[in-house]
Amino acid sequence: MMRVHLWLCQSDGVHGDRGVLLVGALLAALAAAGWFGAALLRERRRHRKALEDRGWLLERERESAARAAVDAERARIAHELHDIVSHNVSLMVVQAGAAREVLALMPDAAATALAAVEGAGRDTMTQLRQLLGLLAPAADGSDEEADLAPQPGLHGLGALVDRIAFAGLPVEVRISGEPRPLPAGIDLTAYRIVQEALTNALRHGDGGKAEVTVRWTDRYLRVEVLNSGPSILSGASPAPRRRPDGTGRGLLGLRERVAVYGGDLDARHRLGGGYRVRARIPLAGAA
Repeated sequence: MMRVHLWLCQSDGVHGDRGVLLVGALLAALAAAGWFGAALLRERRRHRKALEDRGWLLERERESAARAAVDAERARIAHELHDIVSHNVSLMVVQAGAAREVLALMPDAAATALAAVEGAGRDTMTQLRQLLGLLAPAADGSDEEADLAPQPGLHGLGALVDRIAFAGLPVEVRISGEPRPLPAGIDLTAYRIVQEALTNALRHGDGGKAEVTVRWTDRYLRVEVLNSGPSILSGASPAPRRRPDGTGRGLLGLRERVAVYGGDLDARHRLGGGYRVRARIPLAGAA
């Protein structure tokens, strides 16, 4: 009887130890589960916070991109208005002045000059209507683009030179290389370069002449406009209204236009006299 009792006591002790171990293991598992749960909750909170921060940053980036797009569009419109108004109004001023001087003695010449003023005014209105039509579509939703003239390009260089020459500035044009179709933006930019340079030469030049060179190469389109004037080496001062470093609004706009296509523009007084505007626009990969 004593042996049996001892065996039972020993047996109860073994089962008690196993129970304690099982309870300890269960408590450890519950603690681990609680810790993992808390860690998972913290991770979810961090993830949600990261998503919120990322959404805020994306919203800021969208707002910044929208502001940049608006600023770029405003600058583009300002450049277009300057190119349209400055060129045509300059022609009108020159022709009106010529008409006033010869009105009494040469009425036929005055009438021709006034007709040129009228033509320049009509051209200005046409281009302004085109620009405003693109900015503000018709109220009834109709598409009026079919009635709008195409944007100018190098194909209109002859008419531009004729207008400048008729206003009193002889222009010589040289074209070298193999002309080929250009993307609309590059074509317009090349035209605006010549237009701005000739307009400035007409307004601020000494009444000499101008030379326009358009050179086509495999990789670049090069446009250069030279006009005569007093030489810096002779001590003669250049026209006072012409900025020597080419920082006028029109030239700044041209630099921005050319830079869009990876090109460069240089405008400066020539040591031998006059003024030079030179641009180089890459054509490789242009489409």
